[in-house]
Amino acid sequence: MLFNSIDFAVFLPIVFTLYWFVFKNLKSQNVLLIISSYVFYVWWDWRFLGLIITSTLIDYALGLTIEKQQSKSSKKRFLTLSILLNLGILGFFKYYNFFIENFKDAFHLFGRELDINYLNIILPVGISFYTFQTMSYSIDIYREKIKPTKDIVAFASFICFFPQLVAGPIERASSFLPQVKKPRVFDYAKAKDGLKQILWGLFKKMVIADNCAVFVNDIFENYTSYSGSALLIGAFLFTIQIYCDFSGYSDIAIGVARLFGFDLKKNFAFPYFSRNIAEFWRRWHISLTTWFKDYFYIPIGGSRGSKLMQLRNTFSIFLVIGLWHGAHWKFVVYGFINALHFVPYILKGKNTKYKEVVAHNRYLPNLRECYGMLQTFTFLVFARIFFRAESLTAAVGYLKGIFSESLFELPHFSNTKALFLVLVFIAFFFIIEWLGRDKDHALEKLLVNHKKTYRWVFYYSIVFMILYFNGEVQQFIYFQF
Repeated sequence: MLFNSIDFAVFLPIVFTLYWFVFKNLKSQNVLLIISSYVFYVWWDWRFLGLIITSTLIDYALGLTIEKQQSKSSKKRFLTLSILLNLGILGFFKYYNFFIENFKDAFHLFGRELDINYLNIILPVGISFYTFQTMSYSIDIYREKIKPTKDIVAFASFICFFPQLVAGPIERASSFLPQVKKPRVFDYAKAKDGLKQILWGLFKKMVIADNCAVFVNDIFENYTSYSGSALLIGAFLFTIQIYCDFSGYSDIAIGVARLFGFDLKKNFAFPYFSRNIAEFWRRWHISLTTWFKDYFYIPIGGSRGSKLMQLRNTFSIFLVIGLWHGAHWKFVVYGFINALHFVPYILKGKNTKYKEVVAHNRYLPNLRECYGMLQTFTFLVFARIFFRAESLTAAVGYLKGIFSESLFELPHFSNTKALFLVLVFIAFFFIIEWLGRDKDHALEKLLVNHKKTYRWVFYYSIVFMILYFNGEVQQFIYFQF
């Protein structure tokens, strides 16, 4: 079920009430979370529930097995088994047809035709996210960073916790399992903060992302019919859409988790205020980028060694991140373009620059910061075209359309008033995000030093916009990954 659906609006209060007022025992609360999470997932497709349960049982058992082994080589064998099983399941559902297609194309180049059939495979929602959670658990046990849990209920809660089950944030057992095992007491302040984050997440998703989607879908599907100026606006709108869609999901997930006494990993840190591409990737989809950093980038060498080695490692991680997003060459190219943008920063040793928030302790950025943010955002607008286009061919065609003579024409849209309203909402969104850029989420401390009346007027204004200016309901973009 979608976070922005009536189903979830009914589901959440029921689970919340049972959790705090009926099932007050820790074990029963955890069991309730598992049952609720399975119901939440079954709402999408009951056929893949067994896949989550299987993945849970495999890594629960292998985690205990790895711990019991006396030698490092034995531990490594069972870790390898865990990784192969997880990647095997993920690879089959997500990449089987992609590899078959490219395998057949490779033989075709040499004049050979292979008779291998494609499979009609449905990608299970959330498989990329919960698979990475289970893998990190086994790897951390092998590295002796954590001890395996013998509590199957706690472990299952870690794998299937419904707020972050289908699109993250990707949690680590080291931070989540202790919370599952510890008795939880209702915290009014934490719950209130969670509701504020949910509110802002719903605004970003329903008012910004879903309204942008109406124009983005039409422009990208019919890009040959639009002028270069309209295509540029379409690429801009998608850049806004994907952030508000995904960070909106993360805000809702983190906020809902707080209602149940859990703290999830921060997944976005206002990335569109980044001053270079390296800072952007430290602030975008943090749970995924840190996962790849810890379990892929650092093991292959990280930032150690010569500049050439650093470049090799950077291109490797971005190609893998690109492929993680989907079984399509456009995502590989998207990763390659991002890695290419890193090259000058690595060569100059500036890829770790800008760890403080932009305009720290100031209301406004200076000219250098403005230039850095504009340059980074402009790069993202064009790079996202490869992410959104239906194919590499369409992406190239879209770019050619932008850089045509029609770029300087006045853009035409079927509903100019609706577009103007969307741009007004986007301006409002950027202002609020800027004011809260040094906080965990945009509304965390907003208006806390003002009268309570002002705060409530502001909150109800957002509720009003969500109710009256929401766009056509769209599935969250990252559900397809």
